[in-house]
Formats: sequence, C-alpha cells, structure tokens
Amino acid sequence: MSNRTNFYINGEWVAPTTSELLDVINPATEQSIGQIAMGGVEDINKAVAAAKAAFDSFSLTTKEERIAILEAIIAKYAERLGDVAAVISEEMGAPVNLASKAQAPAGLGHFMTTLEVLKNYEFEQDLGTSRIIKEPAGVCGFITPWNWPINQIACKVAPAIAAGCTMILKPSEVAPFNATLFAEVMHEAGVPAGVFNLVNGDGPVVGAALSSHPDVDMMSFTGSTRAGIEVAKNAAPTVKRVAQELGGKSANIILDDADFQQAIARDVFGMCTNSGQSCNAPTRMLVPKSRMDEAAAVAKAAAEQVKVGDPNSEETTIGPVVSEIQFDKIQNLIQKGIDEGAKLETGGTGRPEGLNAGYYIKPTVFSHVTNDMTIAQEEIFGPVLSMIGYENDEDAVRIANDTLYGLSGYISSGDQERATKIARLIRSGNVHVNGAGPDQKAPFGGYKQSGNGREWGEHGFEEFLETKAILGYSAG
Repeated sequence: MSNRTNFYINGEWVAPTTSELLDVINPATEQSIGQIAMGGVEDINKAVAAAKAAFDSFSLTTKEERIAILEAIIAKYAERLGDVAAVISEEMGAPVNLASKAQAPAGLGHFMTTLEVLKNYEFEQDLGTSRIIKEPAGVCGFITPWNWPINQIACKVAPAIAAGCTMILKPSEVAPFNATLFAEVMHEAGVPAGVFNLVNGDGPVVGAALSSHPDVDMMSFTGSTRAGIEVAKNAAPTVKRVAQELGGKSANIILDDADFQQAIARDVFGMCTNSGQSCNAPTRMLVPKSRMDEAAAVAKAAAEQVKVGDPNSEETTIGPVVSEIQFDKIQNLIQKGIDEGAKLETGGTGRPEGLNAGYYIKPTVFSHVTNDMTIAQEEIFGPVLSMIGYENDEDAVRIANDTLYGLSGYISSGDQERATKIARLIRSGNVHVNGAGPDQKAPFGGYKQSGNGREWGEHGFEEFLETKAILGYSAG
C-alpha cells in the first residue's frame, strides 16, 4: 500500500503539507510496520474545501444513483476483504480468526444493511398541507477509533453516502492502515471526487481542526469520553451537529434463575473478545451475593481457558492490547483493584507466562468487588472482569445504573419475561438478553456519558438527514 504516507483528497492521493511521520507499531512484536504522515490544519482545509465543493452536486443525486455507488463499494470491499482482515490483525493485534470473521466483515455488513435501508426509505411525506422532506446534513467530519476500526469507519461512511453527504475521515493514528485500504476501495468503486476524503493525524491538531471548521456541518466521533468532550467543545462555536459514541462500563446481570455455568462462561469469553477492547464489553458482572463464590469459580475456570498469544495462530483466543500506553493503563488498574481490596481470582499484573514481548495482558477476574471501587467505575479497556454482588433484582438494577456510562447492558435469566422486564429498567442504549449478539439493523449508541445519537441501520442513517417542512405545499 504505497498510499500510506499520502492523503486522499478530492479523488486523488496527494502529498501532505507537513513533513512529520509516525511509526505504526505492531502490538504483538512492538516493532514498526510502516509509517503514516501526520497532517496539519492546511490538509484539513483542503479536504473540507473538496467536500464542500462536491456537496453541491452529490447532495442532488437520486436514490438510484446512490444505490449504485453503495453496490459498487460493496463489490470492491468484498474483493479486498482478506486484505482488510490482514491489515487489522497486524496493526491492532486482533487474532486472524477475529479479524477475518468479525472485524473485516463488520464493515461490509454495514454497507449491505445501509443499502437495504436506502432502497426502502421514503425521503418525502405529506403532513396536513405541508410536505416534509429529508435532506442530507451536509459536509461531515468523522473521527474513528482503533479498536473496531473498519467497523466504525463503515457505520459512518455508508449512511453518510446513502444520505447524500460528503465527508472527511480522520482515522486513529494508532491503527490507520485499514483506513488507507478503505480509501483505495472507495476510489476503485468510483465514488465521485470530493465525496470521501482521508487525512491522517492526531486529535489535538487534525481532530481539532476538523471539529472546529466552519464549513463542516456535522461531526461524528467514536472514542473515549474525554476526547469526545473535546470534540464537542471544538464544535460548539459553529453550532454544528455532534454525534458521539463514547465509553462504557456495561453491567452484566446474572439472575438467580440463570444457568450459571453456561451464562458466566459464555460472558467471560465475550468480555475477553478483542482483548477486552470493546466499548460495550460486559465488564461488570453482577451476581447474587449469596452465590458469589460459586459464580467466581465458574468465571475463573472460563478465564483460564482463554488462550493469549500470537495473533497469527488460529489457536489464539485473544492477542495483545493495542499499544504500550494501553498496556500500562491496564496494568495500573489491575494493581488498583488489588490495592482496593477486590479478590483476585485469576490473572493479575505482568505478561502471561512465555510471552516476553508484545502488549499481552493476562485474562483477569476480580470477585467481591464493590461498585465504588475504581475497577467497577473506570473503563479499563482490557480483559479484566469485575464481579459485584447484589441482594435482589431491584438492587441489581440500582448497581447497574450506578455509573457515568450507559452504552450497553446484559441480562441472563431462565425466564425471558423477567429478563425483558429488567432490561426496560437499565439506563443504556442497548441491552442484550440471554446472550443475544449484535444486530446491525438495530440502533447502537449510549445514554449519559456514553454519548448521544445512534449508529447502525435506519436510526444511524437518519442521523445524516436534516428535516425540512415546505408549508402550503398542497394548500391548493
């Protein structure tokens, strides 16, 4: 991929205006696998100008024209699916099985889902004597993370194109090569010049320039709550729309009538998936206080079956976490859990045995955690489970909602009606009942400091539309 040190602006690969380069590190080896250019304000200005110019015509394209563009992107993406998986595995440490079966296909899935939404969507309707029209929101800025990189790019780009918006993407500089490959897919698919633009760089420079730019009509950000607040601050003076998908500390309620062996083992594995680097990971497991030791024994046994190792091995369950910074943060929080008195069932600080290089974390289970402990409140973003006891259903709901976050929730019960009743009480944007997986047709997003707005499916598509009322349209 020779385009890695260039930017994609106005349908061309162009040289950056800056000279700074950044090494991209393979977290499994701690070695550089290439470089990207770090953009500056002038690069963003060029990309925004291209997107603004393209919007005049692209916003007027028909539904049929945009359907054809999405179909072309899907075809080219499918051709490069293996390349996408390989790049993601190398740059952020996802095991090959996860990269090829989940990470890379997730991006393709969002385009396919959005295509169906667009085919069936009605952009105009009459309301009394008025005509209500849905129009594209305008020029959009996207800032995306490293943990599910192509998933987060696709779930923004696909609906934006379907709506008739133009865009500038700033991917994470930690795992940027998948975005370069994605830009190549967009170019090969014949997306009109200026509709999609890519500029690499960091948040304080490129992210801030994009968020504050007066010609950007909407910002869509996925990342930490701290960074999301900065995006909102930078966007505020121009009163642009801001959609945010931020952090989480999701509660996983194991009710007393659940199959403990099945539910706990399943959810420990789910929590560890992607090395625990998922914003909706079920990292707070709530179990009946009277059965804490029983539940902890199941969790401990399950965690000890998680195989940590080389992402290139098909036997590996989880690879490394993404960076040294992330590794150090997780180590400090594991030590914090020990210091604050939680019971360490398995795992702990240091690398797993036999792994002397790479940012590998031991799958770690803490039991007898109280919800005021740091490991119960702070997003760890690693394979670390906090098990918290509750007295009854009402207490479980109280503990689940006692958090700054509200992205997701999980409930296991032998009684579907009981689980659904409790799901209605959880203050989060998603609740998974009895092991239900993600659904790309359903809205994804959070309450409270987990963000605002929704992604995925029709709800995510509508985030990129403005509503216009033409009064007296049918008054005659």
